Amino acid sequence: MTGTLFVIGTGPGNPDQMTPEALSAVSQATEFFGYGPYLNRLTLRDDQRRQASENREELDRAGAALRAAASGAIVCVVSGGDPGVFAMAAAVCEAIDSGPVEWRDIDLVVLPGITAMLAVAARTGAPLGHDFCAISLSDNLKPWNIIEKRLEGAASAGFVIALYNPISKARPWQLGKAFEVLRAHLPHATPVIFGRAAGRPDERITVQPLAQADAAIADMATCVIIGSAETRVVVRGEKGDLVYTPRFMSGGNR
Repeated sequence: MTGTLFVIGTGPGNPDQMTPEALSAVSQATEFFGYGPYLNRLTLRDDQRRQASENREELDRAGAALRAAASGAIVCVVSGGDPGVFAMAAAVCEAIDSGPVEWRDIDLVVLPGITAMLAVAARTGAPLGHDFCAISLSDNLKPWNIIEKRLEGAASAGFVIALYNPISKARPWQLGKAFEVLRAHLPHATPVIFGRAAGRPDERITVQPLAQADAAIADMATCVIIGSAETRVVVRGEKGDLVYTPRFMSGGNR
C-alpha cells in the first residue's frame, strides 16, 4: 500500500499568501520534509513529524519523502514560494524518474503557490504585465556561459526578466555581471526592482534604473525584476511609484 506525497509552497512567507489547498495538505499530512526555515512557517500538531535538511539537499530530501510515502504515509514536501518554480517539485520528479519503479505508483499531488516574482510584482504595480521569463543566476546546476546567453536572448527579445538566486556568499559576483550583460541590450533607464522578503515584516522594495542598479542591495532572499524597453514608471510622490509593462508593444494591435 502506498501513501500520498503532497508537494506544496508556503508562498513568499506571509501566512496570508499560503493557499487554502496547501493548508489542507498540511492538515492531512503526518510526515514533513523541507528546508528548516520553510518548515518553521508551518504550525504543526504533536502527531505531525518534521524532518528538516539543508537547502542544497533537494534530491536526498525528495528520496526520503518518497520512501516515507511508499511505506503508506501521507507526506508533505515543503518549499517556499511555488514548489514548481526553482523548487522541490522538480527534485521529486527527478527522484521518481531515476528511483525504484514502485515510486511511480505513489499518489503525487503538486499544489501551486505564490512565487517570489509574483509577490514582488504585486508590490510595485504590474511589471509582468506583458511577456516575461524567469532565470536563476545560480551556476550550481548549469554553467555560467549558458546563463549569460539566456540573459542576452531574453533582453534582446523584449522579455521582462525575473532573476532568482541572484547572489550568495559563495556567488558574490553574478548579479553585477548580469547587469553588465543586460546594459548592452537594454536602455539604461530600464527599471530594476529589488524585492526582498515581499509581504513579510522585513520587506524591502527598491527600484533603480539599470545604469545605477547596485548588486550589493540583493541577497538570497531577494527577487530581482528587470523591465523591458517598454516598461514604464509612473511617479506618484508619497503614494510610491508604479512600475508596469504595458499590455501592448509598439507596432502591435490593441
